[in-house]
This record gives sequence, structure tokens and C-alpha cells, in this order.
Amino acid sequence: MKILKDGEGRVPDAVRTVITTGVYDGIHRGHQSVLARVRQEAKTRGAAVGVVTFDTHPAFVLRPESAPRLLMDAEQRLELFADQGVDYLYLVEFTPERAETTADEFITDVYVNAMQAGMVVVGSDFHFGKGRSGNVDLLAKRGSELGFEVIGLDLLADDGALEPISSTAIRRALAGGNVTAAARMLGRLYAVRGTVIQGDQRGRQLGFPTANVPVDNRFAWPVDGVYAGWCTVVGDAAGGDDGKRYGCAINIGRRPTFHLHAEQSLLEAHLLDFSGDLYGKRVHVEFVQFLRSEQRFDGIEALSAQLTRDVAASRSALGI
Repeated sequence: MKILKDGEGRVPDAVRTVITTGVYDGIHRGHQSVLARVRQEAKTRGAAVGVVTFDTHPAFVLRPESAPRLLMDAEQRLELFADQGVDYLYLVEFTPERAETTADEFITDVYVNAMQAGMVVVGSDFHFGKGRSGNVDLLAKRGSELGFEVIGLDLLADDGALEPISSTAIRRALAGGNVTAAARMLGRLYAVRGTVIQGDQRGRQLGFPTANVPVDNRFAWPVDGVYAGWCTVVGDAAGGDDGKRYGCAINIGRRPTFHLHAEQSLLEAHLLDFSGDLYGKRVHVEFVQFLRSEQRFDGIEALSAQLTRDVAASRSALGI
């Protein structure tokens, strides 16, 4: 996948593209259905697959006080775009100045001049440009004048749900601990990434050592509680890559048994059938099933007994 920088890179002269545009936070099943149509149309036309997206969610620039929590970091998003068969990714640097770009200017600068689009495929609710003035109808009008086709797709509905699949619906599911519903809408397990830090080592003293990862509040971590999941070591400061996937019992919370007023939550993953040191390594943690809410215990013995039950419940949920 070739990444083109806003205002600098462009598709080679001999290439035509079928493109889609959007934030694509989560790259959920709704996004995947649009990308599948892009791949289909590109194959039919002998064109390349293109995506125009943003280096950050526009809301962080336009309304930072109410910006949504992200479903994935930039690394995950690029990996998933590559997995979806994208040939050219045009990365728009969304700044206050870029926010002033009109819909017409965006079409000419990005779709025509940079991406050489022969077709644009977007959701029917797509809006773009200053003040969200651009929509599918404007795209179709300008496309007929500038030489590209436009397809507006209806939003994909979740099975049995009353609303279409969306990043907002996934965030709502995570806020309620419903990682199962989030996974169904994503088409894969919800996952977060972070670097393992050294904790207070109480888990080790209890016989349940954990990989501790700080919760980054920019992202939509699941609500505090205990989960069954998987943990994969994706690298360390030296670029090492373990790649092995371990079952784990995950606690997200403020550890009320030991801390009355912790400032923020911490993710603690007890890797099953693992021994070793993960300090400084990046881990990819996937959530399979919510097991219970976080709670405060009267003492070490009660906590240790519950951790034993959590490990058993995790093994059962993971089938290991």
C-alpha cells in the first residue's frame, strides 16, 4: 500500500482509481462493505483501489471538547487498510486551515488532481468540505462535469439491530461492556494496543502476574471490568516481534481493593500459560467476553479466590 501525503503525493499519471473517503474509525463491517464495493468496481475497470482519509478525526480540530474516543490507533488503521486491499492511501492532514477547504476545492485538489479518480464510492450519508457542505448529490454533479462516476451506498444494518452499524454504535457497546456486540459490528474482536509498564507487582505476589498497560483516554476502551481475551506481543522498543497469541484474563479498572482514589484506570492482563518479562513491549489485547464488573474485596484471600475463578472463566470462554 502506497501512502500519499496531503499536498505532496499523487497517483502516477498512468493510473486511474476507484476511491472512497472517510474517517474510517474502526474499519467496521459497514466500512468493509464500502471497501468491498470499491475493490469490485476497481477490478471491473482495471483500476487501483484508493482511500482518502484523515490523519486524525476532524472533531479533534473542529470541536475538541466533544470529540469521540477513537476505536483504533493510526498503526491499526493502516494495517487494516492494507488488509482490505488498498493500493493508494491519501492521508489528509486535518488542520484548522484544511477545515476551511470547500467541497469543490477538495474534489478538484484531492479526487481529481491527486487521486485521478474514475469513480467515488461513499455511504449515502457522506458529507465533506467546509461546513459539511458537500454530499453525494454534489459529488454526482461535479463528477459528471469532471469525469468520474459516483455511487452512494445505503448503510449496513447490524443483525437484529434498530440502527445501522456505525462507529458511534460500537463506542456505545464498549461503554456498556458489550464487547460481543462490538465484535459483531466490527467483524473481528475489539482490540487495544499499548506498551507494558512496570506496576506495583501485587499480581505477581498473588500468583497472578500481569502485563500492565495504561489506559489512553483518547481511545474507546471497554468499561471497567473483567474480561476474557487474547494478548499478542507485537513488538518492543528495539523492534522485536514475538507474534505469539496468549489467552488472558483482563482487568480494566482502578483496583479499588488497593487504591481508594486512583486517578485513572489501568489494563492488567494475566497471560495464561506464559512466563517471562514483557516490560517495554507493545501488546495487542483483544476482548472476547465480559465476565464481571470490577469490585472491591475485603482482603487478599478473597481477591485471590476471585482471581482463580476469573482465570477458570477465561479458559472456559476461550476454549483453552
